[in-house]
Amino acid sequence: MADVFVSYARSDKARVAPLVAAIEAQGWSVWWDPEIDAGQQFDDQIEAELNAAKAVLVVWTPTSVASRWVRGEAREAADRGVLVPARFDGARLPMDVRAIHTTDLDGWGDNTASAPLQALLKALGAMIARQGGPGSGNGAAPASPQPSRIGICVLPFANMSGDPEQEYFSDGISEDIITDLSKVSALVVASRNSAFMYKGTKVDVAKVARELNVSHVLEGSVRKAGGRVRITAQLVHGASNDSVWAERYDRDLNDIFALQDEISQAIVKALKLKLLPEEKQAIERRGTDNVEAYNLYLMARQTYITGNSADDRAASAIIRLCSRATEIDPNYARAWALMALGQTQLRDLRGGQADDGLAAADRALALDPNLAEAHAIKAAILAEGGRYDEGAAEIAIALGLDPESYEVNRSAGYFSFRRQQLDDAIRHFEKAMALVETDVNSACMLLTCYTALGNSQGTRHAAQLALSRTEAALKHDANNGTVTGYSAYALAALGESGRAKQRMARALLIDPDNLNMRYNFACALSVHLKETDAALDMLEPVLAKLAGSFLDHAKVDPDLDPLREDPRFRTMLAAAEARLSTGSH
Repeated sequence: MADVFVSYARSDKARVAPLVAAIEAQGWSVWWDPEIDAGQQFDDQIEAELNAAKAVLVVWTPTSVASRWVRGEAREAADRGVLVPARFDGARLPMDVRAIHTTDLDGWGDNTASAPLQALLKALGAMIARQGGPGSGNGAAPASPQPSRIGICVLPFANMSGDPEQEYFSDGISEDIITDLSKVSALVVASRNSAFMYKGTKVDVAKVARELNVSHVLEGSVRKAGGRVRITAQLVHGASNDSVWAERYDRDLNDIFALQDEISQAIVKALKLKLLPEEKQAIERRGTDNVEAYNLYLMARQTYITGNSADDRAASAIIRLCSRATEIDPNYARAWALMALGQTQLRDLRGGQADDGLAAADRALALDPNLAEAHAIKAAILAEGGRYDEGAAEIAIALGLDPESYEVNRSAGYFSFRRQQLDDAIRHFEKAMALVETDVNSACMLLTCYTALGNSQGTRHAAQLALSRTEAALKHDANNGTVTGYSAYALAALGESGRAKQRMARALLIDPDNLNMRYNFACALSVHLKETDAALDMLEPVLAKLAGSFLDHAKVDPDLDPLREDPRFRTMLAAAEARLSTGSH
C-alpha cells in the first residue's frame, strides 16, 4: 500500500503527473494511476488504497470539483483526518471541505523549488509523520525529510468567574494562546472555529483529538475577580488521555501578559520543542502593556466577532470601548483599527452622520504598518469612497500579511462583493466563517452570492448555516433587530415564508428604525419571497436615510435585481442619489 493516495480527474492527468514525480522524489510511494480495468476489482482496490494511505492528496480543479468520485474520496479522507488538498485555477471547493487548509498551486510552474510546492510537501510530510511515517513504499529515504509537526487544539477556556459577562475575557485568553502557539513553526494548531465548536459542551479529549486530527489538547479555565486572575491549564495527550503538563496560576491581573507568555512557553517545553528567537519575540508582542486597555479591547472585539456589530448599539459600544483603550494607551494600534471598523459601520447605520474611520485606520497603520486588520479596514473605507484601485492595493497587503485573519477575510469578501467578483467574495466569506463560529453576517453574504450564481445547493447550505447561527445569537438577545433581519432572510431562502414574516412583524415593532434590519427584510421579500410591493415598502425609509457607501452596496446587490426595473424603485433610488449629491441627510 502506498504512502500517498492522489485523487484527481483523469482529464487533469498531465498537470498531476509532475506533482506525483515531486512527491516520489521525497521517497514516498504514490498510488495514482493504476493499470487496472474498471469494475468491482477496480472499486475494491481504490477503497483498499484509500483506507491504507497515510495521506490523501486531492487535486481540485474546476473539472475534479464536479466529479462525484473525487468528492467522495475527499470526504472519506476528511473523515479519516488524512486529507491534504491542493487547488488549481481557483476552483471553488465543495462546501464540506472548505475549512481544511488548501494549497494553491497555480504559481508552482512545475518548479520543485517553488514555495507552493514546498508548502504542499511540508503538509504531506507532516501528515505522513502523524500517521506513523513512510510505509513499505519503495524503501527509499526522503531526499529532504520534512520536519514533523505536532498537532494541538486549544479548547476555549471555561469562564469560572460566576459572571456570564466575563465570557469575553476567557474567550480572549483562549484566542491569544491559539495565536501564540500558531507562531511556533513546529506546531500545527487547530483553528479558533474548530476549537470553539466544543465550547459549552462536556469534552471527551480523545474524541476531540480524533475529530481534529491532533495529538494534544489544551484545556483550562479562567477566573477573574477584582484585580486577580486565576488560570488553570492542562495539556493532554489525545491517544493515551495522559496529562503531559498541568499548572495553576494565581496572579495579579497586571501580570496577565507575562502569564500568557509563560503558558505558551511551558507548552512548547512540555512538548520538547525548540522555540526560535523570532518566535519568542512574536509571542511576547502584545500591542499594549496596559491591562486595562487590553481588557477594553477584548470587550470590543467580542462584540465585533459575534457578527452583531452592524447594529447601532453594538457599533457605538465598539467605538466607546476602543476610544477609552486608546486614551489609556495612545499607541495601541489594534484598538485604533477596531475603532475605525466600528466608525464605518456606525456611519452606514446613521445615514452618513458619523466619522468614516479613515483617521483611526491611518493612526493604526502609523503605529504598526504590518497590522493586517488596519490595511483591511482602510481598504473598505477607500472602496466606500469609490477609490477601488487604492482599496485593492490595501486588501492585497492585508492578505499578504495575514491570510488567516478573520477581519481581513471579511473585509476582502465585502471588497470583492462590491466589485461584483462573487467567486472571490464566496472564498473570503467562507474563510471568515471557518475562522469565527459566531459570524452570522458572512453566512448571509454567502447566501446572497450563491443565490445570485444560481447555485441551489450552496444557497440552501448557506441559509441553513445562517439560520443556525442566528438562532444561537437570538437565544442570548431575542430583541436584536440586526440578527433578526439575518434570520428572517435565511428563513425566506429556506422557503419558510410564514416564520420569516412573523419575525419581520415582531422586529419592526421593537426596532423600527434599524436600517440594516429593514434592508435585509427588503432583500428577503425581493429575491426569495417575490413580493415586490412589500420589498419596496420596506426599502423606502432605508433609501431615504442611508449613507452613500450603503447606497453603493445597494446598487450592486443582486438581491435587489428583481426591483431594478420597477418605476417606484427607480424614483426612490434617484431621490437618494440627489439627496446625497447635495450633502443633505
